[in-house]
Amino acid sequence: MKNLKSIKTIKLLALLFVANIAAVSCSSDDDGDDHGHHHDEELITTVTYRLTNGTDVVTLEFQDLDGDGSAAPTYDISGPLTANTMYTGSIQLLNETENPADNITEEVQNEGDEHEFFISSSISDIAITKTDVDENGNPIGIESSLTTGNAGTGTLTVILKHEPTKPNDGTADGAGGSTDVQVTFNIEVQ
Repeated sequence: MKNLKSIKTIKLLALLFVANIAAVSCSSDDDGDDHGHHHDEELITTVTYRLTNGTDVVTLEFQDLDGDGSAAPTYDISGPLTANTMYTGSIQLLNETENPADNITEEVQNEGDEHEFFISSSISDIAITKTDVDENGNPIGIESSLTTGNAGTGTLTVILKHEPTKPNDGTADGAGGSTDVQVTFNIEVQ
């Protein structure tokens, strides 16, 4: 009986060993896709959305230096947006656990066909348009224009999707893919 148990254990271990080898050899962890690189999920500790109209500069910054750790993230909004104004927007993503900080925005730009930002506001008369495109002519959203309407308060949400459907309906939900980062800022238009 003890010998039969040992044989079953050896067979089970052999089966697990073969299954492990098959899983490793079949995984998609190759060093290249059709662009010569693969996507590693990066830690994004800082999201900055800088809005500029001449000397009127408003910076929205989210920072979470310990990632999913116990410290609460911080939100810093440099001031209100001006009513009835068009701003040029630019997003920067950083991993500030690295020294020097790793600029994730460059990776998003280089892999533009695999990424897209979705920027939306709960304030109904704010219009946001993505102004940069990937190699296929589809929007990326690192660069944008934001036009305010009347005064009001609400939120502005920045979402980065990885491997969204492109082209899509312009919404994060409609684009599919996975969410690399999602941040919501409380904003004011005066």
